[in-house]
Amino acid sequence: MQILVFGAGSLGSLIGGLLADTHDVTLVGRDPHVSTVQEQGLAITGDIEATTQPAADTTVPDSTELAIVTVKSYDTDAAARTLRAADPDTVLSLQNGLGNEETLAESLDGTVLAGTCTYGARLDTPGVVACTGVGTVTLGARTGGHSREADRIGGAFQQAGIETAVTTDMPRKLWEKLAINAGINAITALARVENGALTEEPASDLAARAATETAQVARENGVKLSNERVTDELVTVIETTAPNRSSMYQDLEAGQRTEIEGINGAVRERANEPVPVNETLTALIETWERERNLRK
Repeated sequence: MQILVFGAGSLGSLIGGLLADTHDVTLVGRDPHVSTVQEQGLAITGDIEATTQPAADTTVPDSTELAIVTVKSYDTDAAARTLRAADPDTVLSLQNGLGNEETLAESLDGTVLAGTCTYGARLDTPGVVACTGVGTVTLGARTGGHSREADRIGGAFQQAGIETAVTTDMPRKLWEKLAINAGINAITALARVENGALTEEPASDLAARAATETAQVARENGVKLSNERVTDELVTVIETTAPNRSSMYQDLEAGQRTEIEGINGAVRERANEPVPVNETLTALIETWERERNLRK
């Protein structure tokens, strides 16, 4: 399969690199990472050890069967406009946050699938990506239900040895992932702690409250998601990723804009009832960004 990975940072490079052993993959990203991959290939270290040879470029090709989007949520609109030049038959979002698939579908003619990914990835140096945890790629129709195209894309991932699940319940899966991110990312970023610090009070209670507020808003929006489900999943993710620094923590360390709008901010924007923890976490991160001119 001809595959384009748009946003070849840590996760995009890991998934694209794994797919490249079986498929025709082009990583689209920035230099010096792209030029290093062009010259030396992509080294995968950590829980998966491999060297692969995907193509790499700073611009999109003229056409592709599948475009995998891994950019930050605030760059989705720009990504969709750029991807028009590649005219992908199918687009799969593996991004954080809510609403990415709708944004992609508004600009692109191909089938847009929703996905989540629990593989851990960290771009260590140009041309080298670390797998910090083997997980699962879950994908399906963005509005739920069976999708033959999701079956086909899922098969392509499985062919490359990627743990993959095709589901008919992607709306719930997206909200579930949002609840986990809402409970972990902003808190670890603000406190400058690794995920494992959230196993103890008072952080564990704060994380659980952010996650259950998200489940509440999911139910308000017609998605069945119980508080018990998200708190159980939250604990599991915190424990299995205890040494990791969340992506939002890494953004703050690097002085970069975060995805707060697509995570805790998305909970705030979709809530019919007050969600004080998510509102507070969003306001604090947005204040940090404005102080550094990262947000208008």
